[in-house]
Amino acid sequence: MKYVNATAILPERLVEEIQKYVQGETIYIPKPETTYQKWGTRSGGRKLIDDRNRSMKASFKCGRSIDQLAMEYCLSVETIKKIVYTK
Repeated sequence: MKYVNATAILPERLVEEIQKYVQGETIYIPKPETTYQKWGTRSGGRKLIDDRNRSMKASFKCGRSIDQLAMEYCLSVETIKKIVYTK
């Protein structure tokens, strides 16, 4: 995380108002919830997992067993069950 001096980016009046509550401390100002992104959306990791899960479900519907899928994808049997039995 990169730190920025408040006086470099905020109006003087706002800095003065913040100084009424905190001086010389590091504070975190979170993003608004509307700008949150789900895990992996920027890196593409979420898409890879979604594609893998779709492939797993298709294989299961075509007759592959849960044990076979667990071995193929290096996941536990319980994890495979969660994936193939969810909509």
